[in-house]
Amino acid sequence: MVVNPEEDVMDAEQIAAGQQRWQQRYDASRRREADFTTLSGTEVEPVYGPPEGFEDPRMERIGWPGEFPFTRGLYATGYRGRTWTIRQFAGFGNAEDTNERYKMILNSGGGGLSVAFDMPTLMGRDSDDPKSLGEVGHCGVAIDSAADMDRLFKDIPLQDVTTSMTISGPAVPAFVMYLVAAERQGADITKLNGTLQTDIFKEYIAQKEWLFPPEPHLRLIGDLMEYCAANIPAYKPLSVSGYHIREAGSTAAQELAYTLADGFGYVELGLSRGLDIDKFAPGLSFFFDSHLDFFEEIAKFRAGRRIWARWLRDEYGAKTDKAQWLRFHTQTAGVSLTAQQPHLNVVRTAVEALAAILGGTNSLHTNALDETLALPTEESAEIALRTQSVLMEEIGVTNVADPLGGSWYVEALTDKIEAEAEEIFARIKEMSPDATMTAGILRGIEDGWFMAEIADAAFEYQQKLEKGEKKIVGVNTQTDTVSGALEILRVSHEVEIDQCRVLAARKTQRDEDLVRRTLTALVEASRGTGSLIEPMLEAARAEATMGEICHVLRDEWGEYREPARF
Repeated sequence: MVVNPEEDVMDAEQIAAGQQRWQQRYDASRRREADFTTLSGTEVEPVYGPPEGFEDPRMERIGWPGEFPFTRGLYATGYRGRTWTIRQFAGFGNAEDTNERYKMILNSGGGGLSVAFDMPTLMGRDSDDPKSLGEVGHCGVAIDSAADMDRLFKDIPLQDVTTSMTISGPAVPAFVMYLVAAERQGADITKLNGTLQTDIFKEYIAQKEWLFPPEPHLRLIGDLMEYCAANIPAYKPLSVSGYHIREAGSTAAQELAYTLADGFGYVELGLSRGLDIDKFAPGLSFFFDSHLDFFEEIAKFRAGRRIWARWLRDEYGAKTDKAQWLRFHTQTAGVSLTAQQPHLNVVRTAVEALAAILGGTNSLHTNALDETLALPTEESAEIALRTQSVLMEEIGVTNVADPLGGSWYVEALTDKIEAEAEEIFARIKEMSPDATMTAGILRGIEDGWFMAEIADAAFEYQQKLEKGEKKIVGVNTQTDTVSGALEILRVSHEVEIDQCRVLAARKTQRDEDLVRRTLTALVEASRGTGSLIEPMLEAARAEATMGEICHVLRDEWGEYREPARF
């Protein structure tokens, strides 16, 4: 989209009317009991805009907080109404180890949980699978069956805690195991709240953790969307992830465009299932990276809200504000962390977190300083958590909605990223044989277009680093240091041995006939057109394992292999 200021001019009367609408929404909204003054005691307004009587040609695109196109945020109150949710992505070793870390996170100010799974779980394999050797519990928690979910959330009431699970290929099996754990706690399933990543497009584009060809994965996602819409209205069954696209080396505009295009694909999936967009679209959430270019990241988030609102309204027919809202979680950039002089990572993370906050994130994870070397220690995890607390409580950033709105630089960057994203959407649709975003994405995956575009961007940046045109302190400039080595967290091989032992004992204690019957019923359901959620739930209740569930579906649907490209 090319911005033409002359077409977007709002006169002073229209700007004043918009401010009045904002004021009415603000007055009707619930606000936190807090001190909204500067450190020196100066009262600040909840929002700022053009001076009374002035015209601003940008106001059609900027707007007011809580009003279409939501450039300035989803809520009239900004963070005066509700602050972002503090999350900490965590998982290591076995379920008991991670359970203790979760309790520490919740006791240290965390407002929700984010589950990191180990590589075998992410690939739909059990801990005793030969391909799991050496990987159990190392990059996340090992989950083999619903019993591990019981242990993972022991003494943590799932009905009262929002839980995000970062898993895509076997997302639906992980989800049903989570439901079983909630059932065993006696929770009211209809009141569960949380987010499941589920986004399979980004796996083919960037992260490469898939199980099946695209069509079966999309079928499972459609089933999940229908199930949650009907049974768990607050739960978000699909978190569309740009984080992994950015970590693979994309630019900010590529991250935003590819992620939103994937989101449009899932909107098309919901519509193809006959779902009401105004009911299912609020269940879509997003997950972005916050990188080091402070103002570019702020502009990216603001542009994302504007693009999503416009496309949902104008292209897909969403009528309600909630269906047009881009809700997103942010994680600071893992690729920005350095093994050299790792204490500087605290500074990088704080800057990235502040960019996400000024961009209006709904929840936030801050990386720990040692995560480039290993899983975070308890001390480094606490520093990462308290970084968010300092930003929330001490610097006044929650006092004003979209405090950088109207900045000539930020607004110009927002417009530029929006225009670049629109150009990318047009290119994806050009690849589509039926003019849908979904077909264009699948063609781009098949042709390797996304991967090539990201690789080119990553290569260009790496060249600038090696030429010294871009600087990283401790890496290609100011490399001398007095700091010593860090103490890092190491996961013992005993974790894998114990996990396999527990899994073997669990298999001997379960009803094997029931397991076989439920898995057979799942296969039969996969050959039809009905939902797979209920038969998969029955298998999880019988303690069928992650590997067993995924294995029978692999046998039925096949396993995806990325085509070789040169």
